[in-house]
Amino acid sequence: MDRLLITICGRAGSKGFKNKNLKVFCGQPLVYYSLSAAELFCRAHPELHIDLALNTDSEDLARLVAARYPEVVYLPRGAELGGDAVPKMAVYQDSLRRMEARTGQPYDWHMDLDITSPLRTAADIENAFALKQSRPDLDLVFSVCEARRNPWFNMVKTVGDHVEQVNRSEFTGRQQAPACFDVNASIYVFRRDFLAGNTDGLLWRGKIGASVMMDTGIIDIDSEHDYLLMEAIAAHLYQRFPEFAAVRDNIRPAEAL
Repeated sequence: MDRLLITICGRAGSKGFKNKNLKVFCGQPLVYYSLSAAELFCRAHPELHIDLALNTDSEDLARLVAARYPEVVYLPRGAELGGDAVPKMAVYQDSLRRMEARTGQPYDWHMDLDITSPLRTAADIENAFALKQSRPDLDLVFSVCEARRNPWFNMVKTVGDHVEQVNRSEFTGRQQAPACFDVNASIYVFRRDFLAGNTDGLLWRGKIGASVMMDTGIIDIDSEHDYLLMEAIAAHLYQRFPEFAAVRDNIRPAEAL
């Protein structure tokens, strides 16, 4: 049976938006949306052995997860991985190493679901994982959204005392330029050996595939403004798109345990 590790990783505090990983989003703790989406994915894949783990230095977050999802393995994060300059890859590697030591077996893949991406559907996870499964040549698949700006057409960079095109071109319409995507950090699916063997924390060392998500469902939550805007978008998506509401409605109630 193929083995998959799914991680949820979150630091205590946040310079941009204090304690954002502990926030309540549309009536439920933010982290529960990722756990609910993971549960829907697990339910759809009985052919896989799937373990879930939480890597955090926040005891409050650990208690929150354990309250409704006690099967999630808590991996207390060491101080050496607690700074905001620590690359995500180092945290993923720490999770993989400790879970393999705990289970005594290697995994085939490692998937990470970002806490601050509550508007992620089960299909989004399915699409990213299916792409990685179908492409053994890929070291990594991550989720993206179609970019609303293009560096060959309508983006600029500062050069001395003026601005210039990011990439010089003579395109007169965005449709002429190469397709570009925003990396939204919602889903990562690693080939186990690529992740375990990385030495510098850079994702770009591998061959990467992109799984496209709906762009309106992803906003970087770095402020109270971002958070309130995301809740307004959620109200629209829950009303119009059942696949988004399905994740919210699948969150375990407190009395389920």
